Parts: sequence; structure tokens; C-alpha cells
Amino acid sequence: MRGSRVRLDLAYDGTGFSGWAAQPGRRTVAGVLAEALALLFGEVTGLTVAGRTDAGVHATGQVCHVDLAADRWAARSGSVIRRLAAVLPPDVRVRGAAEVPATFDARFSALSRRYAYRVTDAPWGACPLRRYDTLSWPRPVDLGALRTAAAGLLGEQDFAAYCKRKEHGTTVRTVRRLDWDREADGTLVATVEADAFCQAMVRSLVGALLAVGDGRRPVDWPAGLLRRAERASEGAVAPAYGLTLAAVTYPDDPADYAARAALTRRLREPAG
Repeated sequence: MRGSRVRLDLAYDGTGFSGWAAQPGRRTVAGVLAEALALLFGEVTGLTVAGRTDAGVHATGQVCHVDLAADRWAARSGSVIRRLAAVLPPDVRVRGAAEVPATFDARFSALSRRYAYRVTDAPWGACPLRRYDTLSWPRPVDLGALRTAAAGLLGEQDFAAYCKRKEHGTTVRTVRRLDWDREADGTLVATVEADAFCQAMVRSLVGALLAVGDGRRPVDWPAGLLRRAERASEGAVAPAYGLTLAAVTYPDDPADYAARAALTRRLREPAG
């Protein structure tokens, strides 16, 4: 049976999920989404996500792809967003659904991922309406120190000190953006963008930078950890609930999907 590859753009509150990846006996984003898709389209294959978020991590700009029977997709494509909203739980929303070339790969065709991490150092803590996506920090944080320390973590570097290493996997990543801002209400927001991330990498970077921001570490300490060939045990990992996957970017020209996927596989997967 001929199939259609469909790109889905997702948002979810990670509070009630054990991460993205399906796990027996656990509620996961992939599991909930696959069940909803099966209700509407029957057989669902090839569910692939741009970034496998950990338990408690949120998303406003997650992307995945799935392969569906072409005739069923054609019959429901015009109403799929409303149909999915009716069967998905309220902590997951599909914001976009479109057929894409078979060469599109949500994971390997991606050019970059962008995350945001929210922190408040207000003495009263996080606003009650943001308590599930904003970390309350117990000490005042110096924005200037955060920015100075973050500058030393930009570029292509080996982030082994900030990653949970996987066997045969590389920890070399290119961080294109790592900056901090204070919003009008005083909330600190870190924006981190890279070609890809290792597991727990963003939260490890944020944890190290907060130690600088509150004065416990010098500004050159986070960059100094890059000399390590293995994970730094003294670096704290920031809690998952402050982290949100905000955006995933892809080549503008669909003709470039396959080439990008091939390049990413060469960079990210071991030979053989």
C-alpha cells in the first residue's frame, strides 16, 4: 500500500510524561501520540522525532514525522488538526500537519535545535502560572556574569564534560547561540541553539552557568570544563522542568532534505 510521510509540529507540557520515547508501563509523548494517530489512521509506522526530550522537559516547537496509508491521509488531511485535538489529552497538541517528501527525516534532516531555559531568582519564587516551566533559584543571579561565561561555550567543541556519553557516540557539537536575557518580570531566560545536543547537555550547561551567575564559580570555569574528556562530576544538572524545546530548523528547499540527512548520519553515527 502506498504511503504518505507526514510532518507533525507539536507542543506539550512534559510534567506528566516520562519523556518522549515509548516505554512499557510509562506514559510518554510518543506513546500517547501513536495511540491517537492509530485511532484516526489505523497502521502507523516510522514515528521519528527531532529531539528525544527527557522526562519533565516541555516543547513548543517539537517536530516528528510518521508514515501513514496514503488513502487514509488523503481522506482526513483537511481536518487532521481538529481530529487530533479531539482524541489527544490536553497536555499534547499537534499544531501543524503536512505531507512531506519521503526524504524528510525529522531527526537527521534538521539543521539545528533551539531550547529555552527559564529561571527566576525572585525571593518569592516562580509565578504560580509558570511554576511547571520555570526554575526557582535560591540566590541572586548576575546577568553579566552569565553572559560572560556563556561566551566561552560557543562554537564547535567537545562537550564531553556536559554530556551523558553513549557508546561509540560523539560528544562534539556546534553551539551557535548561548545567551541570557532578563524578561520584564525579572525572569532569566537562557537560549541555546546547536546543530544537535547530547543527552542532558543543555541542562548541564545551564547548571554550570548558574553556579557562575550566583558567584559560586569564576566566569572561566564552564569553558575550562571543556578540557575534560569525560563528564564533570562537580557540575550540577539543572532540573528538567525549566527546559523547553522551542524550535527545530530544516533546509528551506525540500530537495536538500536527503543531503542533510546523509551528512548528519556521517557526523553522528559510528562507522559500520
